[in-house]
Amino acid sequence: MQISRPDLADPPVRPAPAAGRRLPEGLILAIPTGLALNLGIGVMVLGQGTGALVAGVVYLAGAALVCVAMRRHYPHARLGSCNAVTLMRMALTTALIAPLVGGVAAGWAVAAIATISLTLDGVDGWLARRSGLCSDFGARFDMEVDAALALILALHALAGSPVGPEILALGVMRYLFIGAGLVWPWIMAPLPVSYARKAVCVLQLATLIALQVPVLSDDLAITLARIAAAALIWSFGRDVLWLRGHR
Repeated sequence: MQISRPDLADPPVRPAPAAGRRLPEGLILAIPTGLALNLGIGVMVLGQGTGALVAGVVYLAGAALVCVAMRRHYPHARLGSCNAVTLMRMALTTALIAPLVGGVAAGWAVAAIATISLTLDGVDGWLARRSGLCSDFGARFDMEVDAALALILALHALAGSPVGPEILALGVMRYLFIGAGLVWPWIMAPLPVSYARKAVCVLQLATLIALQVPVLSDDLAITLARIAAAALIWSFGRDVLWLRGHR
């Protein structure tokens, strides 16, 4: 799991780009399957109507971007179960937009769906290695789904828990990092392996999921949110200093 920035811990295989720039086999079937999962969760599990439709539109927009990226960067002829799992994770993640649109935030259902999406995070990488379908695209796809999950959970926590705006740091840091990379390209260089960085990522998502359920006292929820936000800011700051020193 790595949702913040590039890392050299598990470097993906970089096979030659596929000829023809065609969509991989299985993608056209996987996209509507993910849409059915997205809408089903939004309506049947989260009890939303209009919100579920909005979540479905967001999912389809994401799927369109996946199609464009796969045509340009995906080197294999078939989608594979690894990328299919990541697409299903995207469907689960975007389904969590439905209750936000409907004016309902956080709760046990949100925490459960987020936990399932996070649990599947390790499955897609294992499937990619097992099937020989590792790629830079797959690693980036997985990272962006994790980043989207963090952002949506942060919005839920802001609206449905006692924490303040500082919780947004747990959801926007990835996007701030990308924005900074557009100004200073050296920020997007690969980083060395760091178990501290991985530990902070675990703390980030675990805190966001914990804040979805009404079992924490207000003081404990606020304390956990601030600790996780401080740890994430420290982690990013340390990496930026390292990248600046090695540009």
